[in-house]
Amino acid sequence: MSVTPQTAAHLTGPRGASVPAFRGRIGRDARSGHYAVPGRYRLHLSTACPQGLGVAVVHGLLGIGESCPVTVLPAVPDGPDGGHAVLRPLYEASAHRHPGPALAPVLSDDWSGRIVSTHAPDIARDLDRHFGDGRAALYPCAEEVAIEAVERLCAQEVEEAAQRAGEADAAPAHRAEALGVLLGALDVLERRLTDRDHVAGHGLTGADVTLWVTLVQLDLVHRHHLDARAVHRIADHPALWDHA
Repeated sequence: MSVTPQTAAHLTGPRGASVPAFRGRIGRDARSGHYAVPGRYRLHLSTACPQGLGVAVVHGLLGIGESCPVTVLPAVPDGPDGGHAVLRPLYEASAHRHPGPALAPVLSDDWSGRIVSTHAPDIARDLDRHFGDGRAALYPCAEEVAIEAVERLCAQEVEEAAQRAGEADAAPAHRAEALGVLLGALDVLERRLTDRDHVAGHGLTGADVTLWVTLVQLDLVHRHHLDARAVHRIADHPALWDHA
């Protein structure tokens, strides 16, 4: 049975507040707490957020705008706590005395007026597996291990390492170590894409979406906090950037 947990975990919001993380799942039939029905669910996304951008790309590739509509949120959150004011009723309906900001992305249930999930990887997989309507799967079960490996690599060894490498007040050795981790991950991805078109499996998958979003962040956000030599070394991965 798939139901919305009230506070399955807690995340840290923009100002350090504890924010409930909802991990409900869409099920296959009426026995599930949230089963797949066209028009029942709605996405609330800000494409300025990497997680929201990734879900938006998956949603667009699946072509499911009619069966699962999207509410596009402002790029800059309008809440005083760094959240989106329009999402607060959903959060308060889903978690009593909701603490912290109302963050995107959100998959909501229009029938109940509550949140199903705020966990982007789960949202993307559920959209693909329950609303794909026979299209080639972006998250095929046979490639799940490979896709998850790419997701971890992008999150831990590209995204997080790039953040550490760009910390202005960090010690030079700390920044150099982080840059080494980042470049090592890019080397792994470069070798993988030198003789193939996709980063996992034999066709387009969610791993390619994750990689694309990660590279967008690296190019548009993180590189501005790195020195020219580091930027040049990042750019020296032609197969990787051609893929993007």
